[in-house]
Amino acid sequence: MRKYGFLILGVVFLGLFVSFWFWYSPIGGKLTREEIDRYIAMTEKVAAPPDAKQQMIANLRAWCEADDGKPVYMLNLLRDYKQLKKYSGTPDFNGTPEEANKVYEKKVMPFLLKRASFIAYYGKPVAKNLAGFAPEVNNFSEVLIVRYPNRRAFVDMMADPAYAPVVVYKFMGTEMSIMPTESIAYLPDMRLVVGGLLLFIYMAIGWRRAARRKISA
Repeated sequence: MRKYGFLILGVVFLGLFVSFWFWYSPIGGKLTREEIDRYIAMTEKVAAPPDAKQQMIANLRAWCEADDGKPVYMLNLLRDYKQLKKYSGTPDFNGTPEEANKVYEKKVMPFLLKRASFIAYYGKPVAKNLAGFAPEVNNFSEVLIVRYPNRRAFVDMMADPAYAPVVVYKFMGTEMSIMPTESIAYLPDMRLVVGGLLLFIYMAIGWRRAARRKISA
C-alpha cells in the first residue's frame, strides 16, 4: 500500500483541484430573457425599503439584461444608519443598526459559498476622505468587495426565498451603495493559485520521500 501512497496522494490533489476549478468557474452562460423575468419577479418579493425598491429593481433588471457572462466584483459602500430603518416586512429586532448588519454578515456566507462567491476585500475606514468631502461620499462604516462568478450568481441569491429574511437586516441597518464592477487589474486567477499550491506540496513531499530513500540506502 505504501508503494502507491504517493500516487494516491497525487490523485487526491488532482481531484481537489478539479473540484475547486468547477466550483470557481462561471456556469450557465448569459442570462436569458425568461430567466431575468423569473428572477426579477422573485426579487420583487423581498422586503426592501419602499422608497428605493422600484429603482433598485429597475437597475437590477437593466444590469441583468446587459449580462456579458463575466465575473463580477461588487463594490459595497456601507454607512450605518443612526437608528434602525423600520418599514413593512422588517422583523421585530431591537438592536442597533450595526448589530443588524452583523446579523446579516453572519448569515450571508452560506448563500455566497453556495454560488462560488466570496468576500475578496473587507475593510473599515479609519479617517475621513482625503478627497471627496460631501456627506454622501464620506463617513462610510464598511467597504467590501464581493466576487461573484457572474451576474447569474448575484441575482440568483437575491431571488432565493431563504435569502429574503436575511438581507432585510442589511436594509434595516445600513445605507448602502452597491456598484457592479469588472476587474481590469487583479490578483492571479485563484484556480491557478490553488493548483500551483497543491502541485508545490505534492512535489515537496516527493522530494522529501526521495531524500529519505537516498539516506536509508
